[in-house]
Amino acid sequence: MSHNTFGHLFRVTTFGESHGPGIGAVVDGCPPLIELEAADLQVYLDKRRPGQSRFTTQRQEPDQVRIASGVMPDPRTGKQVTTGTPIGLLIDNVDQRSKDYGEIKDQYRPGHADYTYDVKYGIRDYRGGGRSSARETAMRVAAGGVARKVIPQVTIRGALVQIGPHKINRDNWNWDEIDRNPFFCPDARAAQDWEVYLDGIRKSGSSCGAVIEIVAENVPPGWGAPVYGKLDSEIASAFMSLNAVKAVEIGEGMNAASLSGEENADEMRLGNDGKPLFLSNHAGGILGGISTGQPVVARFAVKPTSSILTTRRSVDRFGNDVEIRTKGRHDPCVGIRAVPVGEAMMALVLADAFLRHRGQVGASVNWPFPKS
Repeated sequence: MSHNTFGHLFRVTTFGESHGPGIGAVVDGCPPLIELEAADLQVYLDKRRPGQSRFTTQRQEPDQVRIASGVMPDPRTGKQVTTGTPIGLLIDNVDQRSKDYGEIKDQYRPGHADYTYDVKYGIRDYRGGGRSSARETAMRVAAGGVARKVIPQVTIRGALVQIGPHKINRDNWNWDEIDRNPFFCPDARAAQDWEVYLDGIRKSGSSCGAVIEIVAENVPPGWGAPVYGKLDSEIASAFMSLNAVKAVEIGEGMNAASLSGEENADEMRLGNDGKPLFLSNHAGGILGGISTGQPVVARFAVKPTSSILTTRRSVDRFGNDVEIRTKGRHDPCVGIRAVPVGEAMMALVLADAFLRHRGQVGASVNWPFPKS
């Protein structure tokens, strides 16, 4: 299986399956002499970890990450730092129940990648989906923790802004609410309503989709590149590579089509600090594929979890019609745990953009330019 590597200068390769002995990642291109401990990554993995509420899968995985290579004590300070060599990251699988999938080893679950994997490779890992499982995203979160160390000035935060048909009230947005509810929801009232809604979904054995918004602040102007290296296209590619993601928006997104030119244009004035002050951010912090210095804002939509208890029609790998009911432990809404994963993918893209920018142009351009 090819295409397991993401990035250009800051590259991440993941490996492992949902029900194998473990999962891992190799982070290549990380600069040397950056302080890095496993605890720096664990804080993000703990946000993604399953079984933390009744609204996520009850699979109990501690997701304790180990750094297997690419670090050593700094002789000057004694602190563990990166060496500039590949960083190996490992997580053990400890709570896999492969027997839950024995009945569907020859049957294709509707909405899953079972058929497409089988028809492509002639073999598929039916135990939890193998490589197509969202279990793989734990390594993206760990790698994203390394990426954040490369761009410490950038703040990356994510929130769940819609679950099923129910959206937040943006007038109630409060980042502090994110850690006060099990949904990463910035609207306290919406979070209360979602509990009732998702309890009904969960008890019925069904599932629902969600929309996640990721905001990166303090991104300097100039990151990204025109044409084929656009920052927004890299972000879109990163999010679309995630399990169950079906749509991505940058800034105003699809709504931009309903705005006039006057409404959509982000007007500018000179700020008190001598830098451009944008009067709005419909562009989501990116113009012409290059960051503007405003917050980079992106959203992605995930479909309802395909593993549901309701009996559905399908076929098996031998060409027979079947009826299938998925057993096992599954998220009624995969969008909840997708929030830290989205943050990680934004971090990976921005760390890569920073290194590519530095490699091409070196120091930042001094603006404004002097008159000749």
